[in-house]
Order: sequence, then structure tokens, then C-alpha cells
Amino acid sequence: MNEITKKRTKAFLIDLAISTAVTAGAEFILRKKIKNEAFHALVTPTVAMWSLEYAQLRRNGQTIGYKQLGLILENENGGLPTSRQILKRMAYRDTISTFAYLGNPKGFDKEQGAIMPHDHYSATKVKEVETVQ
Repeated sequence: MNEITKKRTKAFLIDLAISTAVTAGAEFILRKKIKNEAFHALVTPTVAMWSLEYAQLRRNGQTIGYKQLGLILENENGGLPTSRQILKRMAYRDTISTFAYLGNPKGFDKEQGAIMPHDHYSATKVKEVETVQ
């Protein structure tokens, strides 16, 4: 596994942990109003994760996990990704990209892990940057 791919995986796990904490808080509040268990199992976690990721990537191209591990998401011109690119990337990653991995796990990442299928689809790229501590 490439170094950037390892960092991306660790960053995703950090972001997932944060999203899980936010989801738990949201569920605590929403359980009184919404009694449907399917909503709490499917909708709440997805909305929480996508909202956090979108807001962070739109603001500065980094999620908390990306920032901790020295990664940044850029568009193909080297600038911050657009709203459309971020949404396309998240949707593709959480749906079709899974099948791409199952079909060809060895060819899943390109350019030493900087471009995965969801990055290719949304015309984005992850690159390493200096971390400020």
C-alpha cells in the first residue's frame, strides 16, 4: 500500500470517529421526534458525515483527519475543489467506488495513492502538504 493511501485511510478513520460522535449527539436529540429506526441507522450517519466533510473540504480543502496527517484535496488546477466536485466525490465514494475496489483492488489507486476512482470521477487529487504543529 502506498504512503498516501495509508495516510488517507488513517484520515478517513479519524473523520469517521468524529462523525460517529456527532451522529450519537444528533440521534439523542432526534430520537424523541423521529421513531423510525431505519432513519437512525441509514440517514442520520450519512447526513452527519457528508455535512461535516463537505463543510471542511469547502472551507479549506482539508478535513480534520487530512489536516492531522498532512493531506489536502485539490482540483485538477491545484485550487480548492468546487461544491459540485466535493458532492460528486462523496457520492461516488460511498456507492460505485466500492464495486471498483471489489473488481480490481490492486488497480484501485493511481499516482501513488493520490488519485482513487472517486477522485478521478470528480477531477480531484489528494496531495501531501507540510503539517503545522
